[in-house]
Amino acid sequence: MSYFSSPSSATSLRPEALLREAAVPFADFDSPTFQEWFDRYANARVVLLGEASHGTSEFYQARAAITRHLIEAHCFRLVAVEADWPDAAVIDAHVRERPALRDGQVPFSRFPEWMWRNTDVLDFVDWLHDFNASRPLGERAGFFGLDMYSMASSMSAVLAYLQEVDPAAAAEARERYSCLERWQDDPVQYASSAWDRARDTCEAPVLAQLQALLDKRMDYVRKDPRYFDAAQNARLVASAERYYRTLYQGSAHSWNLRDTHMFETLDTLLSTNGPDAKAVVWAHNSHIGNAAATDMGRRRDEFNLGQLCRERYGDAAVLIGFSTHTGTVAAASDWDGPMEIKQVLPSREDSHEHCLHQTGLPRFLIDLQAARRGPLRDYLAKSRLERFIGVIYRPDTELLSHYASACLADQFDAMVWIAETHAVTPLPGEHRDGAAETWPSGL
Repeated sequence: MSYFSSPSSATSLRPEALLREAAVPFADFDSPTFQEWFDRYANARVVLLGEASHGTSEFYQARAAITRHLIEAHCFRLVAVEADWPDAAVIDAHVRERPALRDGQVPFSRFPEWMWRNTDVLDFVDWLHDFNASRPLGERAGFFGLDMYSMASSMSAVLAYLQEVDPAAAAEARERYSCLERWQDDPVQYASSAWDRARDTCEAPVLAQLQALLDKRMDYVRKDPRYFDAAQNARLVASAERYYRTLYQGSAHSWNLRDTHMFETLDTLLSTNGPDAKAVVWAHNSHIGNAAATDMGRRRDEFNLGQLCRERYGDAAVLIGFSTHTGTVAAASDWDGPMEIKQVLPSREDSHEHCLHQTGLPRFLIDLQAARRGPLRDYLAKSRLERFIGVIYRPDTELLSHYASACLADQFDAMVWIAETHAVTPLPGEHRDGAAETWPSGL
């Protein structure tokens, strides 16, 4: 019996043939076949677009094409990405032509720079700027960061805002944030210190600063409309302090704190922009797929952004995975190491990627929820290995480092398959050390 056969199947067709029948092939990302396929999600509250690796050009190109279509045809106006709020805010100020909270800041200049400082993101940002150019501010599409590794930048942004609207409050904020000042360039050392010092931490002052900013919302908004940016940065400082303070409590705890912050940031964006607001999210498959359908939830007690969105928004949250068989990827061998162009090993025979590759189709879309109601239901219900490549890729330990078990149809609503992919092209820039490594392999 072949790997793909099943004695309980209701059809004599092999799974690769069934997958080929369910698949919608496409030639390129700008084709109507590709873009209009996503019209089925026009009424979603949030469409989450994944990636199997952080350094693959085709994943960025595909997400950009989908996002452009959802913005133009279906009035999505929030683009939220797996990036830090202050960096994304610089891009947002550019694309919406509004004042920046901190002028002159170079965004995405820390490791892994290539994740957002690449030619594919630049092309999308240029398009977003042009789309917004002829529209009033309230109808422009914004670009926002969901992540929480920018503690130092966020503290500086809060202080810069308060210095303009309330210098006395800025002095108080400096005093509160002074607790973290010695750790801001190396927050992992704060994690070690907080672990040793038990209750002697910076939690109280950073929460007090967040509350002080929230208490004066009405007054500050009248003085400077950039209040929302400042408040979000204060929230980020509080989340980051808690994240690093509890870093040594285990990877599941820190992972859950991080994805909770990303979800709360997304939820705040949606609620702030009203009941008709709709968002597109760009993040790794490990963040946007439902963790309950993977080893993350089943074995490690981890949840993620996609799972939280499904629990909050139900079917109005659409989770779309992206996958590949082989090609090249931009990644490092170690945290804070140089970017390398690495060959992606062909997918393992016991993986979902190999099943999709066996269709023989180079590129296709598949609605997994529709497929699971048909002859593919038995195969889609099975757990198989799935590959996760972050900013670190170690082919020599790939099975241990980059594969985990997942049930594809419970994890995602749909899948974008691109059999052969290529590394992103980074923009020039100086390398700066990044934040602490996260599981798995720097996701």
